[in-house]
Amino acid sequence: MQAPAKTQPGAPQTRLSDSEIRSIVFGLMTAMLLAALDQTIVATAMPTIGLDLGDAANLPWIVTAYLLASTAVTPLYGKLSDIHGRRIMLLIAIATFVVGSLACALAPTMVTLALARGLQGIGGGGLIALAQTILADIMAPKERARYQVVIAGVFVAASVAGPLLGGFFAQHLHWSLIFWINLPVGILAFALTNANLKRLPRHDRQHRLDWPGAALMVSGSIALLLALSWGGVRYPWSSAPVLGLLALAALLGAGFAARLATAAEPLIPTEVLRNQVVYSATLAACFAMGTFIGLTIYVPIFLEGVIGLSASESGVALVPLMIGTVTGATLSGRSMIHFRHYKRVPLAMMSVSLACCTVIAWQGRALPFWLMELLFALLSMGIGTILPLSTIAIQNAVARPQLGIATASMNFFRSLGGALIVAAFGTIVLGGAADGTGGHDVESLIRGADPAQLALTFRYVFAAACLGLLAAFAFLALMEERPLGERSSPRMDGGTPDKPA
Repeated sequence: MQAPAKTQPGAPQTRLSDSEIRSIVFGLMTAMLLAALDQTIVATAMPTIGLDLGDAANLPWIVTAYLLASTAVTPLYGKLSDIHGRRIMLLIAIATFVVGSLACALAPTMVTLALARGLQGIGGGGLIALAQTILADIMAPKERARYQVVIAGVFVAASVAGPLLGGFFAQHLHWSLIFWINLPVGILAFALTNANLKRLPRHDRQHRLDWPGAALMVSGSIALLLALSWGGVRYPWSSAPVLGLLALAALLGAGFAARLATAAEPLIPTEVLRNQVVYSATLAACFAMGTFIGLTIYVPIFLEGVIGLSASESGVALVPLMIGTVTGATLSGRSMIHFRHYKRVPLAMMSVSLACCTVIAWQGRALPFWLMELLFALLSMGIGTILPLSTIAIQNAVARPQLGIATASMNFFRSLGGALIVAAFGTIVLGGAADGTGGHDVESLIRGADPAQLALTFRYVFAAACLGLLAAFAFLALMEERPLGERSSPRMDGGTPDKPA
């Protein structure tokens, strides 16, 4: 296939057919599946990995290394894609992820596995943000809303299939298969995206990467995430390592803010940060997604330690919480297509979510099990309505040359905010149910905690979730509701960037 020609201002516009768009979307969803599956498939195999490699003490680094790397590099992918193009950066991300997966599968020790997971995270950090950005390149905002059910379906499939595959491979075959499986999927994603994205014209732009700003952002986010990962689990929150990391994160964050204000071309353009839609939608998604992740992590503890379910039964009972997000995302996407005031449905559903969470916090284990499951489903439906709306609204509010960095920044801040909320949930659970001594693991908490004390602790957890949902509702309500673009096919001529709607 011939290399795509550079398009010049004023050149005829390139239009993609429906079949070409579907082909590109399939390739992008395969790439997103790589990242989504890797976040869920490892958890159930971790005990087996620790026993096999004989280093259970460093087992948390399997998760931490990936989280640190993937979160820190996400904005870099967005900026570099605005400079060098989406296709080349997505291919680099997929290739890095596959090489990291190969290194993980062959790792002989826990240290090498953790390093390989970091390399895998460097690739994984670009997969989701770049896929979302490419969708914005090839489709108008209203068209993009139609595909939100597909995107949500990828994450739900990964959430359900990941733990099952991880447990099956670790118990019946070998834990390394959780990484070997990424190779055929990654090669397929590479082939599909490489072939399909060649149909798009290149958009060469005279931009440069702010390396000092990038170094400050990466190092500051790593310090913060390390503090949040270790605080209350590995070290007490008042310990020197945690306080030192928090102080370092604050210092580096201040340096990054100063760099954004003074650099000739900052990593994140100030007009993006000042955009009312961008910061409102990002904060709404941050609180909504953080609350959802916190619930998916700690609700199984509630179901096992308070309700009395087994581990497998709690996994099944968690399905309504996962499925509700898909339903909510579908409902939100459809409302954006048909309604001019597309915030009304998410705001109404978030009100329902807040009411459901309040009932769970108030009644707890006194609720009939069927009603609790229904409340969990309705709670997650409201959260699901925010996720596609925030992405599409942000992409609709910025100029085309800023699509990459705006989308990646949303994912970056959403991850950091989510880590903060999960840490807050963890502090409540481990501190309240384990006498606040820190250093406790979830498994011993479920076995040793008094159910009545744990039930009381989870009243505070669900109350904290209510606060998170209320914050998400407030920022969504404050977000400016700009009309969505309705063109059947976006400009692909490489000329003057489109103005925000």
